[in-house]
Amino acid sequence: MTHGYTTGTGAGQEPTPSYGIPQQRTTAPAAGVAGVAAGADGGAAVAGTAGGSGPAKAASGRDRYLDLLRSIALVRVVVYHLFGWAWLTVLFPSMGVMFALAGSLMARSLKRPALGVIRGRIRRLLPPLWAFSVVALAMMFAGGWNPVKDPDNGGTWGLVKLIDYIIPIGAPPFPWHIGSKSGLLEDTWAVQAAGPLWYLRAYLWFVVASPLLLWAFRRAPWPTLLAPLGLTAIVGTGLVPIPGETGNAVTDFAVYGGCWVLGFAHHEGLLKRIPRYLAVSCSALVMAFGLWWASGHLGPDGWDLNDIPLAQATWSFGFVVILLQYSPSWPELPGRLARWDKLVTLSNNRAVTIYLWHNLLIMATVPIIDQAYNLPFMQSERATGALDSTYMLWMFFLVWPLIGLAILAFGWIEDFAAKRRPRLWPNGAKRSANRRRT
Repeated sequence: MTHGYTTGTGAGQEPTPSYGIPQQRTTAPAAGVAGVAAGADGGAAVAGTAGGSGPAKAASGRDRYLDLLRSIALVRVVVYHLFGWAWLTVLFPSMGVMFALAGSLMARSLKRPALGVIRGRIRRLLPPLWAFSVVALAMMFAGGWNPVKDPDNGGTWGLVKLIDYIIPIGAPPFPWHIGSKSGLLEDTWAVQAAGPLWYLRAYLWFVVASPLLLWAFRRAPWPTLLAPLGLTAIVGTGLVPIPGETGNAVTDFAVYGGCWVLGFAHHEGLLKRIPRYLAVSCSALVMAFGLWWASGHLGPDGWDLNDIPLAQATWSFGFVVILLQYSPSWPELPGRLARWDKLVTLSNNRAVTIYLWHNLLIMATVPIIDQAYNLPFMQSERATGALDSTYMLWMFFLVWPLIGLAILAFGWIEDFAAKRRPRLWPNGAKRSANRRRT
């Protein structure tokens, strides 16, 4: 699946990006950056903006266990898009986890009239997207891109497709190459920046379909829960090929539809009614099938499940069942996890911002680190080699302060979209201090 962006050596929901070449190197510093266009593994980050979910919650409405899962998934997204380690898709399938959390939250919200819930979700999603689109499109136009003359989306259709930067109903257009490889940013930066937008499309369609899906789930829970896996077996394996972006959208819906409906099952209490040993045993079998299928259908990046839709669907499904089956519904983070409370709170309050901007910020680390090659003490071959060998680590450590700056610059738009008082750094510090005083 290409999701509308270049796939290079591999295609999938979170393809491995290539983030440019430092000034004095001719090869990438690590195999992890040999992949291509940045995808959107961060996905259901959008769900983190509207409170916790699940059958048991704290008085504030937050389920800190689900908040913690969402934060882990976001970090995994950034690490994957930076290093490109295929095994991360097996270790922690972030997309499936976050779609499940979003589905649980959506089921909770649908206690209210469906039209108002859908309108509220779309309202929360669009303003942060618009801010990102303004910056990304301005950079593309400044780089000389003309959508009317684009060989892939030229003419009037190229202009019409720009609507996907405003309402993500399809794949937005962008230049596959812009600028030069020796420029400030690598020449595929537009592909990397726009890659994550596929998730917003999937999330939007899930939100719109949720009233019907929840209606079907309450009347026929097991067929509704398992139907996406069957659909994935049909469209995700090429048994019934659907070309173009329509095929990508249908495959995305199928691959993660089971996880979205698992969110319904978690909220409705269906998972809790299944004996734990039975749920875990069946999930292990489903996950084992996913790995077996992957072993015979390895893509260009090996065990990257994003290249193998049926393996991604089954592995994510079983993984999510186990996580939600053991869901403890914490009102507060327990024990040593409590030290991460502020970061978990911040990442959940700014999940959309982190998700939208992280790929562009990863690329922004390259020209910053490259300046180190110009320092006087870096002119020796030994010093240059040391920086080359640790380049990816420097990118990893630098991207987090840049994400913090993005939170300060654009995060308040999430509050505006949710009709809350804008906050620069909503990490819950004031709330925690008030709780301690009480």
